[in-house]
Amino acid sequence: MHVYFDNAATTPMAPEVIEVMTTMMTKLHGNPSSIHKDGREVKTEIEKARKLVASILNCSPGEIVFTSGGTEADNMALRCSVDALNITHAITSPIEHHAVLHTLEELQQRGKIKLTMVNILKNGHIDLVHLEEILAGNPGSLVSLMHANNEIGNLLDIDKVSALCGQYNAIFHSDTVQTIGHYPIDLKKTKIHFLTCAAHKLNGPKGVGFIYINSNVRINPFITGGTQERNMRGGTENVYGIVGLAKALEIASNEMPLQTKYITSLRTYMMEQLRLNFPEVCFNGDADGQSSYLILNVCFPPSPVNEMMLFKLDIEGVSASGGSACSSGSNIGSHVLTALEVPDACSNVRFSFGKYNTREEIDFVIQKLKEMLHAL
Repeated sequence: MHVYFDNAATTPMAPEVIEVMTTMMTKLHGNPSSIHKDGREVKTEIEKARKLVASILNCSPGEIVFTSGGTEADNMALRCSVDALNITHAITSPIEHHAVLHTLEELQQRGKIKLTMVNILKNGHIDLVHLEEILAGNPGSLVSLMHANNEIGNLLDIDKVSALCGQYNAIFHSDTVQTIGHYPIDLKKTKIHFLTCAAHKLNGPKGVGFIYINSNVRINPFITGGTQERNMRGGTENVYGIVGLAKALEIASNEMPLQTKYITSLRTYMMEQLRLNFPEVCFNGDADGQSSYLILNVCFPPSPVNEMMLFKLDIEGVSASGGSACSSGSNIGSHVLTALEVPDACSNVRFSFGKYNTREEIDFVIQKLKEMLHAL
């Protein structure tokens, strides 16, 4: 048996998404920038996808720019806003995705901005009191805080942060890669200047995403060389990926109430089984509180198998993660768990869930963990 519990890294593509993409591949082949019939047909499909995405997020189609994924979208939001909006100060947290952290750190190193880190509470949440203190002393800042942390799952109250940013005339960017398609987002109600999406986090294809740019904000393109994406991103569009993204988001939006209930039940069941079979286990972040129903970061107490736990799980047919997959090839420990001061001796495993997972798979994982840990 093989089970996949690494959906926060990437999700399996939905069959309906594969179908719509392969149909496009076999029937339409024009360049969307061409003015002839073949090109116009493909361009129409892109605009249909844009309108669908915009309708789900309750924004204007002109506010959606398709990208190669979340990392490009984050870079575009941060770099372009600093350049175009005369921003000299940015605020983020030490537990952001590296697409945000590394970008802002580089901008600081180049003398473009001064960067301030907001404090993290013991449970992994952003200290909103400290955030307001920083904003009060630095109005007009750029604030970049993710909606759900990709390692521990903690959820940010983006409405509260949005209100604070409005109060202090700040620009608000949120990496929503882990939440779009899984949580309702209404951009008419929640005032965000930039948010980002990657299709492969919601059962869509890899290599495509989008950035939402509020119409009140004016920035220049991040990638130049063409007039595509309404002059906001040069380069021939990833047509098949864009169509797949829109289909994946449509499915996720329609199924959201059902899948939220189902996946939450899986996560709850795994927490119960872990506590029952391993009484000393604990959970990183705010697992019992304001946390994503998709992610469970487990801290196993020190044992001789800790250093090899992920490897042993893999050998036994269990795909899980020790942190962000974007850094999995590195020997550097998780910057998120370091910020939370999780002891080095513990073994930390991130299990992340999707709609294709089952209780039987959880039972299989628990059994394999019992064989590994109770045999000591």
